[in-house]
Amino acid sequence: METAEPFKGLALFTPGGDVVYAIEPHHRDRWHLQLCVAVQEVLGLPEPPHFLVPCYSATVDRYLNPQSQRLETIAEAMLAIWRYRGLLNQLFELESVSWELKPSSPELCNPLALESYRQQYPELWQNHDLVLQVGHHSHDATLLDPSDANTSGYVFRLFIRGDSSNTEETLLRLHETLDRTLGHPYTLKVIDVLKHPQQTELDRVSATPTLIRIWPQPIRRIVGEMDDLDVIFKLINS
Repeated sequence: METAEPFKGLALFTPGGDVVYAIEPHHRDRWHLQLCVAVQEVLGLPEPPHFLVPCYSATVDRYLNPQSQRLETIAEAMLAIWRYRGLLNQLFELESVSWELKPSSPELCNPLALESYRQQYPELWQNHDLVLQVGHHSHDATLLDPSDANTSGYVFRLFIRGDSSNTEETLLRLHETLDRTLGHPYTLKVIDVLKHPQQTELDRVSATPTLIRIWPQPIRRIVGEMDDLDVIFKLINS
């Protein structure tokens, strides 16, 4: 059944056919940035693929017409993802919606220009059967995959500033603690705030080191030196 409330929907595809999307009841900015970061994280890319936005994105705007007091929907998709309109209808629960072709930049979406990224981001040209919703049930940016609902693993992000002996010691100590205290598999993603300012901003990191438990929810974080193993243990098991 079609959603009966106003919302803003955005979707970002890869050349290989994977998609990340977001449904936002309140019109917020910077969602395209968050979708790019989601693609980077889930596919293990060196940087967020911002170059996809002008060519491989779709938007849905369901709003209340102030004159008619009825909900109206504007749905736009780029030419490169035009064939995925059926999938977009399912993701955003749309019925009887006429999609409009969203204008794209001839320069940015030139096949030769896009091909120049292929060597650096080969994963984007592969199909991983990925359909991933990006949500923010808390104030932290979080990747929400429907399959995560039954997962027994843990996902952590460690924000550091540059490479140093202190960073190596922190990583070693943290891995030892996780290996010893967790009874489940875990993923620890190390993020340099100097190289990834966008992710740093999204996760509201203001000091380093910062350790964030992304999954399982609720999200937990430790800010400061990782010397107190009891604090880390409480973060993991709280």
